[in-house]
Amino acid sequence: MLETTIAAIRPLDESAMAAARELHGRLTKPAGSLGALEELSVRLAGLAGACPPPLPEPAAVAIFAGDHGVHAQGVSPWPQEVTGQMIGNFLAGGAVVNAFARQAGASVTVVDVGVANPLPVPPSAEAAGRAVLDPSAPRLVAASSAGAPGTSP
Repeated sequence: MLETTIAAIRPLDESAMAAARELHGRLTKPAGSLGALEELSVRLAGLAGACPPPLPEPAAVAIFAGDHGVHAQGVSPWPQEVTGQMIGNFLAGGAVVNAFARQAGASVTVVDVGVANPLPVPPSAEAAGRAVLDPSAPRLVAASSAGAPGTSP
């Protein structure tokens, strides 16, 4: 499946990208005011070969959750158990990301990539892998990380 996916990758459509840049130039907003989102929209048009690019359906969010050794260095005000609590909230559908996903009709998959404490419900790495590689699976995957103590300033 990976070889098929790689073989399907094509160069960006330059005319669609030019049309996206031209569209941004006509919008009532300061040039560049959307920051990286403007260039992202241009690249999405290039990938899709159309401006504006079609909305991907279905969409999916993959949250990769883990802890790493930075917590032991005392740089985080939160205990490591917070990561498991956050994941429990994701799995129960109670986090902000879940609300956004519901609005967009996207699924949410949590992947345990090294959580230090046992999780309330073990998430499935296999499900996340299918979400990324299966051609019949979501066409857009938004990836995020989770782990309050695993984040350092």
